Amino acid sequence: MIPKRPHVLFVMADQHLASCLGVEGHPQVKTPHLDRLAREGVRFTSAYTQNPICTPSRVSLLSGQYPHNHGYYGLAGPAPARLPHFLGHFRDNGYRTAAIGKLHLPDTPRNWIADEVDFFGECYRSVDGVPGEGLYYQELAPLGLRAIEDSRILPELGHGTHDARPSQMPYEHCVEQWCAAHAERFMAAAVAEGRSFCLEVSLPRPHHQLTPDRRFWDLYPEDLEAPPTRDHDPSHRPPHFREMYEDFRSTEWLYEPRTFDAGTRRAWRGYLACISQVDDAVGRLLRFLDQTGLAENTIVVYGADHGGYHGHLGIVEKAPGICSEAVCRVPFIWRAPGTTRAGTVCDQLVENVDLAPTLAALAGLPPMETADGADLTPLLTGTDRPLRTLAVTENPWSKAIRWNGWRYVHYQPELFGGEDYGELYDLDQDPDERHNLYRSPDHREVVAAGQRLLLDWLIKTSRPVTVHPTIGDRTLGDHHYRTAGDGRESNLAGVPQRIRRGLVNYL
Repeated sequence: MIPKRPHVLFVMADQHLASCLGVEGHPQVKTPHLDRLAREGVRFTSAYTQNPICTPSRVSLLSGQYPHNHGYYGLAGPAPARLPHFLGHFRDNGYRTAAIGKLHLPDTPRNWIADEVDFFGECYRSVDGVPGEGLYYQELAPLGLRAIEDSRILPELGHGTHDARPSQMPYEHCVEQWCAAHAERFMAAAVAEGRSFCLEVSLPRPHHQLTPDRRFWDLYPEDLEAPPTRDHDPSHRPPHFREMYEDFRSTEWLYEPRTFDAGTRRAWRGYLACISQVDDAVGRLLRFLDQTGLAENTIVVYGADHGGYHGHLGIVEKAPGICSEAVCRVPFIWRAPGTTRAGTVCDQLVENVDLAPTLAALAGLPPMETADGADLTPLLTGTDRPLRTLAVTENPWSKAIRWNGWRYVHYQPELFGGEDYGELYDLDQDPDERHNLYRSPDHREVVAAGQRLLLDWLIKTSRPVTVHPTIGDRTLGDHHYRTAGDGRESNLAGVPQRIRRGLVNYL
């Protein structure tokens, strides 16, 4: 097993399509360092995000809670008042902790995690949420580089674009290298103090802006083929997807040639080049661990907050979100010395909420009682038995589940003026999701099974604040707890241990 008090390095990319890895067999992308990490550890092929949008997904990653429990579904909002996260949990147990990069967390009136880490290094925003005043920008200003920084917006426009071009920034000062440099300094300082470290390095790319360094732009040819699903007919999709499909075709491209074909090829080139730039930053961090001797006692995890489209299925952005594998499935690679076996590929369903409880378990810390996720240690050690029957990505009025080769998407009818829309895909036979089987008479039982699974999951995973666990006047099982209010005994047998521990605090 992992030696006592292992270090933890969690590297997260923003909007990385899980299929865009060399080890996934992608014919175009170049990711030598992530491929190396996968060869040295465990790569999960069926890992899923809990939300298709940055902020709620990141709240789930850090807290280990599903969105319907932590309540965040949008890009802004007040910071959670009392929501634990794994960085705070590790700090409470003696670790030095840091959060570095594009953190993109609730920050009104102050960033959620800022006061619960030893080093807070948000690159783009101040601790109280002011855009353009992050630590990265502050450090660029005296170098005279602030005016040409182009990873968040294009300075020549004053806003963003879906088009792509090489960056104007010197590579040593790009945001990925800035993140890696601060991470290295933090890890070195913690070790010098004789402390174990746990840090998140949140790299802003390959999310827009698609402005990679020239060295990565030139890795890909100008005539690079666009995603093969770019022109697939979307008529089987719900209305909001079809609208996005048409919107993509009306994009105003900035650079020549400004045709749809040339623009989408250019954007795809920029996206893959940004992935290669992220890969290079990961390589730098892995070299640092090797050169300092820390690799033998550091858990390294690479993941993403969500996937994206970037031309897949004819959509440019991640909205409308939960419809497809392109957004819901994420890369998830673990290397845990003494635990993982090199080159393991695990096809079992896992979720981003599993990150926090698994890290706590591997480090030998007390469990995070507030986390909904599972401890993946059995899968990391080579056991090939399922830990869950389904994986869920959710929005408030729409939710998608992945189980047994199926993808089912539920939409509340009110989203579409009362009309009944849904999606069902047999991903084993139809990986590109071209045939929506939701209305197929031959698949009514599969749709019904998906609906039952989703309802069952939602009931079982919801976190009540208070509850009266009796069913009428009956009690079930042998274990009884006395309620605080009326003196009667209430039965908690059969209630999941996660909820039971919370209930005892109220009884």
